[in-house]
Amino acid sequence: MSHNPVRPWRNIERRKSRQIRVGKVLVGGDAPISVQTMTNTITSDVKATLEQVQRCAVAGADIVRISTPDEESTRALREIVAESPVPIVADIHFHYKRAIEAAEAGAACLRINPGNIGDASRVREVIKAAKDHGCSIRIGVNAGSLEKHLLDKYGEPCPDAMVESGLDHIKILQDNDFHEYKISVKASDVFLAAAAYQQLAEATDAPIHLGITEAGGLVSGTVKSAIGLGNLLWMGIGDTIRVSLSADPVEEVKVGFEILKSLGLRHRGVTIISCPSCARQGFDVIKTVSALEERLAHVTTSMSLSIIGCVVNGPGEALMTDIGFTGGGAGSGMVYLAGKQSHKLGNDQMIDHIVELVEKKAAALEAAKED
Repeated sequence: MSHNPVRPWRNIERRKSRQIRVGKVLVGGDAPISVQTMTNTITSDVKATLEQVQRCAVAGADIVRISTPDEESTRALREIVAESPVPIVADIHFHYKRAIEAAEAGAACLRINPGNIGDASRVREVIKAAKDHGCSIRIGVNAGSLEKHLLDKYGEPCPDAMVESGLDHIKILQDNDFHEYKISVKASDVFLAAAAYQQLAEATDAPIHLGITEAGGLVSGTVKSAIGLGNLLWMGIGDTIRVSLSADPVEEVKVGFEILKSLGLRHRGVTIISCPSCARQGFDVIKTVSALEERLAHVTTSMSLSIIGCVVNGPGEALMTDIGFTGGGAGSGMVYLAGKQSHKLGNDQMIDHIVELVEKKAAALEAAKED
C-alpha cells in the first residue's frame, strides 16, 4: 500500500517477505496481495472444472487450486493447466506420486506438506520434480490435521504446535536446497489462526498464505474471514489469501477482493457505498443496489459509486465518490459526478443511467492509463 501522508491512519506497513513465483503470479515481497480460490468439481471432469476456473478468473481470481487425489485427476490436470487463464495449484495430501505427476502436468505450485509423504527419498523425488518443472510449493498446516507427535507434545492444536509443524516442513525443503515455498497455518478458530499467523510471521521470511479454514457458509464464513484475515492484513501480514466458504468459489473471490478493497490493499471493480435504507429513502435502495451489483459486475476498473436514499448523508458521501446518486422527492434524485451536483434524474431512469455513467467513466480511466 502506498504511503498516505495526508491520512496516515490509513497506512498499512506490510511485513517484508521473500518473493516467489506461482506461474505468472508473484507472491510476497512488494507484489500485490493475490486472491485465490479452489474448485469443488470432480477434477477428472475437465469440462466442468475448466468452466469453474474460467468463472473464477473472470471474477478476478489470480490463482486457482485444484484437488488431485488420484491418477485420473493428475491426468486431467494437464489439459486443465493448458486451458486455464490463471496459474493452477495442485492440492496434494499424502501420495508423493500425485505430486510428481502434478508437477509433470504443468501445475504452477504444489500444496503439500513434505513431512507427510513418506521417507526422505520420496521427499527428494518430489522436490526434484518441482525444481525440474518450475513448481513452487505451499506448506499447508491445518489445526485439524496436526502431526500426532505435536498433539502429544502440546495436548491440543495451539499456535506453538502449528508453527512448529510449519517450521519442521520448511526445514525439510531447505535441507534439500528448495526455497520457492510459501506457508499457511490455518484453523477454523479465528483466535487460533490469528495467533498462529502472528507467531509464524516472526519466525520466517517466507511468503504467507492467509486463510480461515472451514469458515462456514456464505454469510457466516464471510464474517469470520473478514475478522480473521482483515485483522492480519491490517497488521501487514499476508501475501496471498483464500476465503474458504461453503459456497460457489466465485463468491470466495468476491469476498476476498472486498476484504482487500476495504483496507485499500487491492482495487478492482466498482465499490458501492450505500445506506441500509430507512423511512427517509426516496427510492428502493436495497433493490437498486442489488440490480447495480449485477449490472456492474463486468466492470473491472477501480472506481467508487455512492447510492444513498436521502439528502441527510447522500451529499456528504457523494463528495468522496466518483459517481453518486442521492434520493430526493417527487420521484427523482440528484446525480453527482466527482463529488459535485450534476443533474436531476427520475428514479425510473436511475439504474440504466448510472450503469451508462459508470461504463463511460471506466472507459475514460482505461484510456488515460493507456495514454
